[in-house]
Amino acid sequence: MLVSRRSLLKAAAAAPALSLPGILRAQSQTTLRFIPVIDLTFVDPIYSTAQVSRNHGFMVYDTLYGMNSAIEVSPQMVSGHVVSNDERQWDLTLRDGLLWHDGERVLARDCVASIRRWAARDGFGAELMAATDELSAPDDRTIRFRLSRPFPLLPAALGKAAIQAPFMMPQRLASQDPFKPLAEVVGSGPFRFVADERVQGARNVYARFDRYQPRQDGKPDWTAGPKIVHYDRVVWTTMPDAATGVAALQTREQDWQETTPHDLLPVLKRTGGITTRILDPRGYTCMLRVNHLLPPFDNPAIRRALLGAIDQSAFMTAVAGDDPAYQSSPIGFFAPGTPMASDVGLDVFRGPRDMAKVKADLKAAGYSGEKVVLLVPTNSVAQKPLGDIAADMLQQAGMNVEYAGMDFGVVLQRQLKKDPIAQGGWSAGVGNWQGIDWLTPAGNSNLRGDSKTAGWYKSEKMGVLRSQWLAAANLAEQQRICRDIQALSFEEIPYFPIGQYKQPTAYRSNITGILDGTAVFWNVKPA
Repeated sequence: MLVSRRSLLKAAAAAPALSLPGILRAQSQTTLRFIPVIDLTFVDPIYSTAQVSRNHGFMVYDTLYGMNSAIEVSPQMVSGHVVSNDERQWDLTLRDGLLWHDGERVLARDCVASIRRWAARDGFGAELMAATDELSAPDDRTIRFRLSRPFPLLPAALGKAAIQAPFMMPQRLASQDPFKPLAEVVGSGPFRFVADERVQGARNVYARFDRYQPRQDGKPDWTAGPKIVHYDRVVWTTMPDAATGVAALQTREQDWQETTPHDLLPVLKRTGGITTRILDPRGYTCMLRVNHLLPPFDNPAIRRALLGAIDQSAFMTAVAGDDPAYQSSPIGFFAPGTPMASDVGLDVFRGPRDMAKVKADLKAAGYSGEKVVLLVPTNSVAQKPLGDIAADMLQQAGMNVEYAGMDFGVVLQRQLKKDPIAQGGWSAGVGNWQGIDWLTPAGNSNLRGDSKTAGWYKSEKMGVLRSQWLAAANLAEQQRICRDIQALSFEEIPYFPIGQYKQPTAYRSNITGILDGTAVFWNVKPA
């Protein structure tokens, strides 16, 4: 017998609370029960670009600086810094009392190794290291940058909450290859990862790190300020079907669902004791990534011709419904409503789509029927509908599409392959990033232009513009350069922006203290 998800929710809503095992009610005072958006495939947040790995990272690891919900950075693991020698030397001093989860002291040399590993994977980190003549640890508590030129954004780089965040690790782990995932998890953050309770695809468990020393100043605000933990344990339970997660909230088996489908919001709003809210007004920015190494998308003329087929509104309606409060289009290559965003080039997305013209333009650009393998994570609440729209759009444009539906973790692995299509390669894939990941040309790794990110976009022109942005004297100059970056992006098409949506989260009234930004677990407490 088939059961619709709305029938499931109706039945769950009718279930009496007294039917629950008493152990669940007792555990709720010491254990926070959380449903992540998707399974944690990789526990190494430097290797992985998945949001779930970044969220896991903030549970276990800490950062030298923290970021608040206004995107301002402040000292976190460091007590402060001193800038000297005409802004060409930065000395960062670690706070007292910092310990790794294995009981060892956090030392400056651990952080030096961690910064180097992170910078090998992150665009902002790469820019910082390009300006660094020497990174050293002159003593156990001092991290020293000797710069070739001033880099006033150094705290912003080391405090970013976007992917990949610069998490600190013990030197023995941080010294390992950044292009191979770590299996061991040892951090200095407010929670320990309980590896022996991990069930791949089902559960991840975190325990309060009793020896963690929160900052004594400031207020808790996203990843900044004191990180004070009120639960002994946090259990992440993976539920591939979001409706099952909603039902678990209604029956009080779970406390917090990270991502709640928009079409189920009315159901939850009619359920007592559950709050729905948007944690980050910058929302999620979405993309159709293409492989620049293989035909047909190695041809920039073909990429430009495909612009006429992109219907951003259709993509966003598939994810967030037709309520304009939850979606924005058209968007460009920076998160809408943020300082670097502009309307340069957006007219290409306005008006009805003319697929007959797109077909003719693709043929004129050189498309001759090459297979397009589209990677679609079928277990992702947002990326599955994005992939369905992309497949339909590409087919309407006359492309020879192979729909490659697979688990999100498999997609993450396959999109790193540079092999030809016949040997397991790929042509395109959908993705959703938080708006914070598209704030600036330094933070948006998809605009790096150095051929190091999945998609392997390479552009000397983009590298020049990024350098100019980093050296800009003021906001107005930064914004002018970002208009040039967006114009170049519409010429070279590193990827196709396909819209922005705002994602609700849902949690029961038995918890309070959830902070704005992304899902973090300090400050959260029993109501």
